[in-house]
Amino acid sequence: MDAEAETTGARRGPAAPLPAAEAGFDAIGLARHLLRTIRSGALATLDPQDGTPFVSLVTVATDTDGTPLMLLSRLSAHTRNLLADPRASLLFSAGGKGDPLAHPRLTVTGRAIQSAEPRHRARFLARHPKAALYADFPDFGFFALEPGAGHLNGGFAKAAVLRTDELRLDLAGAEALVAGEAGAVEHMNADHLDALALYAAGTGAEPGPWRLTGLDPEGMDLLAADRTARVLYPEPVREMGALRKVLVAMAARARAGEGSDPA
Repeated sequence: MDAEAETTGARRGPAAPLPAAEAGFDAIGLARHLLRTIRSGALATLDPQDGTPFVSLVTVATDTDGTPLMLLSRLSAHTRNLLADPRASLLFSAGGKGDPLAHPRLTVTGRAIQSAEPRHRARFLARHPKAALYADFPDFGFFALEPGAGHLNGGFAKAAVLRTDELRLDLAGAEALVAGEAGAVEHMNADHLDALALYAAGTGAEPGPWRLTGLDPEGMDLLAADRTARVLYPEPVREMGALRKVLVAMAARARAGEGSDPA
């Protein structure tokens, strides 16, 4: 072992998680899947009086690039903490049957900043429609957790740390796609619920009815009541023309797989 490797090993320690690129499994893909599919998480903030960690349950959505979004009330302790010190962490846990520690979870650390970006509001309410009942109350506001790092535990013997650029999508060149998202979502939900059902089924999800809540260069986010599904495209897209072609091809393949006429 060379000197650099010895130094790196000593710094990490014997049980430290590897960088995502060295983890031996698709750590980036799993982390992004957790970000996109989990609708609530444990938010840890710092009490401004004495620095005591304070953990609470919050509902979560994501921006187009994967940045976590929250709708918080200033009457809540966690919001008061964030307004005094924006440092925070947010735990996304898949949960499931059996040992809770056998299921994947992701902790994102960073700074939670209040946001007036209309897209943040739209994407959050698409993910949590009932929140529209109180989103405009004067004490509520949207916050974006600007990620500094991700800490992933994918289950037994699967751990990795992720950089900001591994958690979030690079949206360079996808400006038209971001700008056209709302129209595309409305169109798909109005005219193509059958295709959305096919996309969801392709992920192994149970029947819906499924609705589209958001799309991005990597895939689509679907919602059926309190259930979510993440649909990845065969390849990334960065403009609307390419998106339409990919969605048509995906629906055709799904129909053909069911034995239906792909036309």
